[in-house]
Amino acid sequence: MKIAIMTDSHSGISQKEAAEWGIYVLPAPFIVDGVQYEEGISLTEEAFYQKMQAGADLSTSQAAPADIMDMWDRLLKDYDQVVCIPLSSGLTGAYQTMTMLAQDEPYEGRVFPVDNTSVSVTERQAALDALRLAEMGYDGAGIKRILEENRKNALIFITVTTLKYLKKGGRITTAAAALGTLLKIKPVLQIDGDKLDAFAKVRTMSQAKDTMLAAIQDCLTNRLLDPEGEHSYIMVAHTQNEEAAEEFLQEARERWPKSEFYMAPLALAIACHTGPGALAIVAERKLQELEG
Repeated sequence: MKIAIMTDSHSGISQKEAAEWGIYVLPAPFIVDGVQYEEGISLTEEAFYQKMQAGADLSTSQAAPADIMDMWDRLLKDYDQVVCIPLSSGLTGAYQTMTMLAQDEPYEGRVFPVDNTSVSVTERQAALDALRLAEMGYDGAGIKRILEENRKNALIFITVTTLKYLKKGGRITTAAAALGTLLKIKPVLQIDGDKLDAFAKVRTMSQAKDTMLAAIQDCLTNRLLDPEGEHSYIMVAHTQNEEAAEEFLQEARERWPKSEFYMAPLALAIACHTGPGALAIVAERKLQELEG
């Protein structure tokens, strides 16, 4: 049985990477000053940040049902089934839309939307895991089941260099942003599957990094039951902050030498709320089915 793995550009997987890996990426629509662009097609990462820093009004949107079904129709000409991994249902309605569409002919029993509450780099990892599971012989229903059973096996922590974009996106009030800027507060945020929440408040980037490393250790020990990280991925992500991310990645490598590491940009959907300069770290337990 041939299984196609489909995700969206919120995963951070570029069209070039997708072609190399055999994954299919649906471009996410972005609205910039009232004009719609497609991430990775008509809106590059560089252009996104240029528009953001110029003060453009940026927002994300769901892919149109017609675009989703068009990709399904093309894939089902060459594949028996399609596994779809969109951004977490807590952050967008894409999963709900796909689930509704997948109930109709000719998609019922052939298209399997997955809601494993993945975001950015964890969505990327979910797509890669799904590809390996398909290569091992799992069908669409089996891949969906495994990914959703492991939906609580990842935790993301992020710190930002400015409160401007959290205020603009309505994540904090104008008064809180002004006070935080005055006091030079750097929030540490947590993405636990389906929501972005405040986790801690610190004054320096060094304190923010220490806070996030301690939080990752707690996650590994008490949530993932893997205190040394031997069975987990440690991912570092950033928004236009590659040098700091490289340094942070090295700190993580020294702390958990048995883990598997990689670094990637944060998805632009997250960057809308964090702005440039953000730094993130993720712990995710590897799937048991893929270890051995």
